[in-house]
Amino acid sequence: MNFTNQHKYILGQRVDFTTYKIAVEKIIKFAKQNKSSYICVSNVHMVMESYDNKDFQNIINNANIVTPDGAPLVWSLKLLGIKNAERVYGPKLMSEILKMCAKKNIPVGLYGGKREVINILKKKLLIDYPGLSLPYAYSPPFRGLTEKEKNDIISEIMKSNCKVLFVCLGCPKQEKWMSENSPNLSMPLLGVGAAFDFLADHKLQAPTIIQKIGFEWLFRLLTEPGRLWKRYLYNNPRFIFHIIKQYVF
Repeated sequence: MNFTNQHKYILGQRVDFTTYKIAVEKIIKFAKQNKSSYICVSNVHMVMESYDNKDFQNIINNANIVTPDGAPLVWSLKLLGIKNAERVYGPKLMSEILKMCAKKNIPVGLYGGKREVINILKKKLLIDYPGLSLPYAYSPPFRGLTEKEKNDIISEIMKSNCKVLFVCLGCPKQEKWMSENSPNLSMPLLGVGAAFDFLADHKLQAPTIIQKIGFEWLFRLLTEPGRLWKRYLYNNPRFIFHIIKQYVF
């Protein structure tokens, strides 16, 4: 694995100190080297999923990079000794990588998301990032795949000649998919969560000031209460309790 020099274990899950510049440089290097690798952008939800499931925790801890996507993880890194920790947010990281790929003529691919979203996103990215090569975009069915379908997908990704693959299946599904398929794909895989919806303007992102003060979760809860209430109202209090316990003891 290619862990960053500084990292901490938050409730048993590794989270790296990194920046957008460092992360983009590493990912572009992986792409140029055709390196089988995967990158996780971690928030409270991911930490609590890994806290509850040690197999999933191992998947995250074996990633090449684990960025602190959520403000509470940045605060936790600082609490645990990395005073200059900063947020590396999935949608912005994806945007920065797309800029660099367009500049350096590195083809990218999109895997996941709803069909209507990925169709809009593909058109939008080709406009927003002039010169970008986007030879692969696929929205898989929302069901279990047959072995033939799984093999066909891997084959199609490799045939497309994309060098970076953005994966949007939601946590923990996308991290499991990346861990399982990374050995067969000679490129960096990035699990970017809701980035497809945000960059396609399908969902609203929280204003920057809301993100900075750590209340993005509340903004998202208010915009999607039916889908997200359990994630935030169940996981957030548990995270606060356990991170205080980790810090004190």
